[in-house]
Amino acid sequence: MGIPFTSLGESGPPLHFLHANGYPPGCYQPLLNRLSKQYQVVSVHQRPLWPDSRPAEISDWLPLTADFLRFLDDRQEGTSVVVGHSVGGIVALRAALLQPDRFQALVLIDPVLFPPSVIRTWQVIHKLGMVYQVHPLVLASRNRLRQFDDKERLFNGYRRKQVFRYMDDATLHAYIDGIACPENSGYKLCYSVEWEMRIYVTSVWHDMDIWRNLPGLKIPLLVIRGAETDTFWASTARRVIRKAPATRVVTVPQSTHLVALERPAEVFQAARFFLQEIL
Repeated sequence: MGIPFTSLGESGPPLHFLHANGYPPGCYQPLLNRLSKQYQVVSVHQRPLWPDSRPAEISDWLPLTADFLRFLDDRQEGTSVVVGHSVGGIVALRAALLQPDRFQALVLIDPVLFPPSVIRTWQVIHKLGMVYQVHPLVLASRNRLRQFDDKERLFNGYRRKQVFRYMDDATLHAYIDGIACPENSGYKLCYSVEWEMRIYVTSVWHDMDIWRNLPGLKIPLLVIRGAETDTFWASTARRVIRKAPATRVVTVPQSTHLVALERPAEVFQAARFFLQEIL
């Protein structure tokens, strides 16, 4: 079975998009609609969205990059731009480090990349077998509402949540449409809670390879980060620039790790300016 994907746009150069944990491609409609006016956008559905995939299949994120490269092989894709958000950014970065000739440029949106000291801490936590108990996002995922009967009621509840404070009504509606799959007389989460937790607990600990290989990155790199992110820190941005001096970093005001959903126009403009200049 081929890896599923969603495509938008009929003209322009190819662009592959890789989504975040818990955020299917439909959540990014305001951003992808903008990108599709200039690019042929292919949104790859990562393993948690595949039918019959099992969270126990992975112990780190390396298989997700292998999946993406297999997707390109299966479709016999030529070189392209690749854009990734959060875990999608790490998948894209690893792919570019492994096979740089396949990519023209790389845009990472608030990637899940932490400094070596944090990576070493998570390595210890993994060895102790405590990652499900310690990871700060696992409890929130476990308590997520998995089924609901009314998207408008869900919107009204989410509208009051602090985490969505920077999303306007249109982008919040797009997010809800993206996470909701019809089921019987209501809806369920398209992205399972079990997979969401598994992606969290298999993160970070295996990422020293990224820091080792980053000085050898051979393609143009733009990182777009939220000014209030708790994920891609300003100190991490400085470290990336030291390792790969040609990297550009754009910080978007009044945004968080969800900057791709909160500020789609600003993210698009930053990516477009970068890509027009280098391609």
